[in-house]
Amino acid sequence: MDEECSQLLPSVCVVLADSRQPVADDTFLEKFLDWFHTLTKTESSLLLLQKNPCLTELITCVLKLKDPSSSTLSFILRLTGMFAASESCFQYLQRELLNSLFGEAGPLSSALWEEASVRSGWVQGVHSMVQHQSAIHFLCNCGAIDVIFTLQGDLSLFVASAANQLLVHVLTFSLQSFQIKQINIKDCDWPICAQKLIVHLEESLKSNSISRIKQSVKLLTSVFGCCHDLWTEVLWSQLSETIVYLLEKEPVHTGHSLVDLFLSMARSPVFSCPECSLWASVLRALEHLNPAQAGCLAVGVLKLQECPQAVRIQALSVLLQPMDCVLKAASQPLEYPGLLDKSVNDSSTVEALLSCKSSCASLLCQTLAHLEELLYLVTCLPVDLPCISLLKSVVTILQFCIGRATPASSLGHKISRNLIGCFRIQMSTLDLLGAFSDRKNHSLFMGSVSDILLAYLKSPDTSPTVLKKSFQTTLNWLVSLSETASSKDHWQQTQQFFPDLFLVLQKRLCSPCWEVRDSTLEFLTFLVKHLRDCSIFTEEEQFRQVLFSSEVPKLTEALLEDPESYVRASAVMAMGQLSFLPHLISNMPGTENGNDKEKSIVAQLQDILATDSECFPRRAVISVFIDWLRDGHPEVLKDSEQFVSSVLQAVNCDLDWEVKAGGLELAEVFCAQTLGWLSLAGCPYASVLSAATRSAHLSKSLQTFYRVKLFEFLFGALCDCDRPVAQKACNILIALRAELCDENSMKEGPRTDLSRESHGIAWLEKTLRRWISCAEPCPRRGADKAGPRDPNNLLMILGTIDLEGLHRSLNRSSDHIEKSPQSLLQDILATVGTFEENEADCY
Repeated sequence: MDEECSQLLPSVCVVLADSRQPVADDTFLEKFLDWFHTLTKTESSLLLLQKNPCLTELITCVLKLKDPSSSTLSFILRLTGMFAASESCFQYLQRELLNSLFGEAGPLSSALWEEASVRSGWVQGVHSMVQHQSAIHFLCNCGAIDVIFTLQGDLSLFVASAANQLLVHVLTFSLQSFQIKQINIKDCDWPICAQKLIVHLEESLKSNSISRIKQSVKLLTSVFGCCHDLWTEVLWSQLSETIVYLLEKEPVHTGHSLVDLFLSMARSPVFSCPECSLWASVLRALEHLNPAQAGCLAVGVLKLQECPQAVRIQALSVLLQPMDCVLKAASQPLEYPGLLDKSVNDSSTVEALLSCKSSCASLLCQTLAHLEELLYLVTCLPVDLPCISLLKSVVTILQFCIGRATPASSLGHKISRNLIGCFRIQMSTLDLLGAFSDRKNHSLFMGSVSDILLAYLKSPDTSPTVLKKSFQTTLNWLVSLSETASSKDHWQQTQQFFPDLFLVLQKRLCSPCWEVRDSTLEFLTFLVKHLRDCSIFTEEEQFRQVLFSSEVPKLTEALLEDPESYVRASAVMAMGQLSFLPHLISNMPGTENGNDKEKSIVAQLQDILATDSECFPRRAVISVFIDWLRDGHPEVLKDSEQFVSSVLQAVNCDLDWEVKAGGLELAEVFCAQTLGWLSLAGCPYASVLSAATRSAHLSKSLQTFYRVKLFEFLFGALCDCDRPVAQKACNILIALRAELCDENSMKEGPRTDLSRESHGIAWLEKTLRRWISCAEPCPRRGADKAGPRDPNNLLMILGTIDLEGLHRSLNRSSDHIEKSPQSLLQDILATVGTFEENEADCY
């Protein structure tokens, strides 16, 4: 602790100990604790108390108060526990003082114990203190263990959770100390504190109180999750019969808690052996828990490499049973008899849940989510999924949701009524259908999959959200088909899908609902962006004919003037991708006037950037321009300097910080291309360039930057009030200075009125204002007159600004001064007596 804080601390302690002078803001106390938490990690707690006796006096004074505030008492409990974590400090504070805080003579017997903040402070203080055996013995002797047992069921969830975590810490710490001494722990060898906890656990698990059982199971879950020592196996052998007995009760009220317990144990290396008794308990749980609870357990154990084969088969059957019931409930061809030849569990329970509208949606949504999770992991897990039949069941669910499935039984009719128009099921099922695209089932696309996707895309009853999900799923399948070389034959068969798809796109682009138009444009953007570089795309004439003979490009261009800004932004992104295609496809019909078309697109996007009143379209335009410059768009390559100059000029007048940040990214790409960063970065021969060649290259680059007014843009961004903009500009300028300000490769220009001392933002802003007042036009190529903004003067300014200092300043937190301990103590003293009823906790 520094000297200034040591001088302020006694006055602060006097204020905190005086109930007549309440502190205005409780957040001061939280920050005070944070400060001491940092101090106790770097300094001796005992020395802190000895050098600052006012802290011990503060604790004593608060204990003597007849009616301290709950916040102050909670603060003292936590502060004392923090100091008592050191065993030497624990002895220094004396048992009497600690017993007055954490024993029966303390807050436990006062009216303030009714305050949840006091109980929470007590638990946190004890938790901090239990870092040595002296604290463990103290808890056992002062009756604190029984208090913690009671707080497990506290009405405050925060207190109950903290009490549970405290018991976990006490049990693991007490046994950890004994293990270090290599004592063989058997049933009769548990330490006294651990014995109390285990007896409490056994009594709670055998009680008729569901809440007590859940608390104990939750405690065991945390113990097995955080501790992987051998004594946990001994603990399980002692409690396993009691826990398994809970599965025999009807109904199993603690199902979810038991699932968490079994999964926590299954992930522990102590129980990974296939012969471990845990797996027998898991099998019984899969049989006795209801389908929803068993499904969570099943997907959890299937993700474990150590899961025994018998458990894996049972778990997979649990997950597939709801899908099997749905598949059998609809009329199916003979090649799809079902997912399970013989149901491991009684299917009557699952059928009853599927017959009820509320439970049907809940069970299927959960099952679909679990199967989707497994599909993404199946390549690295020993799980053999029946993909073809499972995919058919997924399509069947989607058919039920829009009334296209034919029920084959009374259960089928009930499922049909429950699923028709069900938004939740449609979304979950489409997610799973999209996951199947990664399984390379390409032969299955043409047929039921493409048919059901087109049905959802065409249906007027499809909600905008479900339509968006349908587009995403369709995109997943098309991308997967195009990426695999072996799928070329399947891709050619898929060409039959595109005419129908583009008819749907034309219809959806004219929808009165803006969300539909927006989703359609997004789909078109991602599809073209992915496919325009694919070999399959460039080889297939049929796809090109379908795309450019449709009205989709014209409708997309028309949506650049849509009244909704989100749609205009999406239209900009789509046109940005479509504008590449004529240059990739030489034989595309109607390309004779393609260049004029592209010019009009560029002009429209520049007009949007300069005039659109909403920020989203402007952000989209700058994003498209960055892609064009980076990917070498033909229209940009015609005159990249003019393109960059016009864009930077428009961005410089924009008030949206994200547009400015995009302009800086475009400037960074232009700098990289001009200086050769992109081409020379990984070149092993770049270092052999002669000094003369390098100097000439840098001189040419500097002239280019001068013509596009790059430095004026970067200097202006460096002075911007938005920190992200200024930070990015500073980073670019530092990189440029490293390249350009090299005395060996660049002749020093005229010094004018610039000095060699470093300058900051104020000087730069003054210089920029002087430039603007001069209103000097940017000279054309070949002009030899050097004004105040000629290239060499710009270079001198670049070398004069203290960019490193600005970089440090911009990266520093805005409240770095206010966060200091000294400022905190001064604030506490300054706000004494300013208590208001309208407090706000902003910590």
